[in-house]
Amino acid sequence: MVGVIFFLKAKKNMQDIIKIKRALISVSDKSGLLSIAQYLVESGCEIISTGGTAKFLQGHDIAITGISKITGNPEAFSGRMKTISFQVESAILFDREKDKAEAESLGIKPIDMVVCNLYPFEKYLNQNADPDTLIENIDVGGPTMIRSAAKNFKFVTVLCNPNDYNAVINELRLNDCGISYKMRKKLMADAFNITADYDSTIASAMDKFNGEESLRLSFKGGKELRYGENPQQQAMIFQERKTDTSLLDVEILNGIELSYNNILDVNAAIESVSGLKPKGCVVIKHSNPCGLAQGEDPGQVLNLAWNGDSVSAFGGVVAFNSPVNLSTVLFFNFDASEKKERKFIEIIAAPEFSEEALEYLSKQKKLRVIRFNPELTKNELDLKFVNGALLSQTKDNRLYEKLEIVTKTTFDFESKRDLLLFGLHAVRQVKSNAIVTVKETNDCYQLLGIGAGQPNRLNSIRLALEKTVVNLNNEGNNSMNDVILFSDAFFPFEDNVELSNQFGIKIIVQPGGSIRDKNVIEKCNQLGISMIFTGIRHFRH
Repeated sequence: MVGVIFFLKAKKNMQDIIKIKRALISVSDKSGLLSIAQYLVESGCEIISTGGTAKFLQGHDIAITGISKITGNPEAFSGRMKTISFQVESAILFDREKDKAEAESLGIKPIDMVVCNLYPFEKYLNQNADPDTLIENIDVGGPTMIRSAAKNFKFVTVLCNPNDYNAVINELRLNDCGISYKMRKKLMADAFNITADYDSTIASAMDKFNGEESLRLSFKGGKELRYGENPQQQAMIFQERKTDTSLLDVEILNGIELSYNNILDVNAAIESVSGLKPKGCVVIKHSNPCGLAQGEDPGQVLNLAWNGDSVSAFGGVVAFNSPVNLSTVLFFNFDASEKKERKFIEIIAAPEFSEEALEYLSKQKKLRVIRFNPELTKNELDLKFVNGALLSQTKDNRLYEKLEIVTKTTFDFESKRDLLLFGLHAVRQVKSNAIVTVKETNDCYQLLGIGAGQPNRLNSIRLALEKTVVNLNNEGNNSMNDVILFSDAFFPFEDNVELSNQFGIKIIVQPGGSIRDKNVIEKCNQLGISMIFTGIRHFRH
């Protein structure tokens, strides 16, 4: 009985491998093509080819059968007609089991592999080519062959991406010029996605040609998460198909998988530390930075970021934009005998960790330790789904349009320029209505207080300044002289200035643009406050 089972399995495995005896090669992108073409020829495979591909292969002494010999027709109309024919599509599409006799009676010889990539429509689209050039770069025969081969993947291998050539060659070598069902199935899915994305790009371009904007999105690698924002919600994460790096494949060096909320917080952390120089650290809680600092020493900036709001930092996400060593992470005091003395965080992320730092952090079994490079995650668009619609906007990548002192009261602007840029970066990360305060501490810049997500700006100012007072008092300092207040949008009324003045603020940075700017500026002049207009608003909803 065991021998019978083994025989049946062996027979199944033999059927699983399809030998490549005949391949059709017609490609626009010829990179890497010689390696697979040469292997096929050396293995006794007949290669059928078209147009420029045929000339390319013949130029490298690879024998080919011209497509016209198969179709019985010439390549015509400047190459628009080459492969589209009963003979070619039948050779790819017919069922090798059910249709074998019919194919033989029609003189159809099977094609076992299709190597094809498409006219570079997107390349010319990105070059702002004229409509006639775009039309000529819409491939018709290529997608037809690809879809035919993909549909019949049970018997045919379809190969569209030069990046897959080496894997296919390895399979051919392993299986005596045969391809496994598993590989054919994978390449089939890749092929349908390639033609889908190709047609989507063309459709959007043709919409624009007709005066209508459209956007088609493609994502892959869907991964189920434990749950969404709340346990009763299901959640998944997908990677944008055209993106090489994403939070889907972020490297987790220690701890359990990331949840939906974790991913949102890590994303906020990445955006918060990206661009901070020389070194930056952020503490994120509920997608808002509760602490942010930049300076030369990672340990020092961690201490300042944490002390920005040490209560809110409990259970937060800590991220760096520079490598982290042991001396930095000892700050968390994980070795303390008293549990209350250990600092509790959910996630720590950085571009790199020393071996000693990773060993120390790994003592906390559930602590997620994430390796990432914030400079690799740069989205061009900010997309938000709303009921039955999609909002799309470019990323908020401009800190300011101008830095103009608009009041009679001034200050040493140049000496505080870098601090001003840090403050603008900080307020851009906070949910609107957003107010932040910052100051320089021991050659580092620190976020002292935030007011986030309030229905009115006065509440945000009050929250930010009350926290600022607490932090200053903790330092044994009760002076606001060195503190700068930033607003993500204009001050609509003088009461914003009056409240800031009650707490002792001497410098305010805001976009300007209110119909009451003159009144606000006059109030600053009356109170001896310096005000800077930036010309750029930073709403974040």
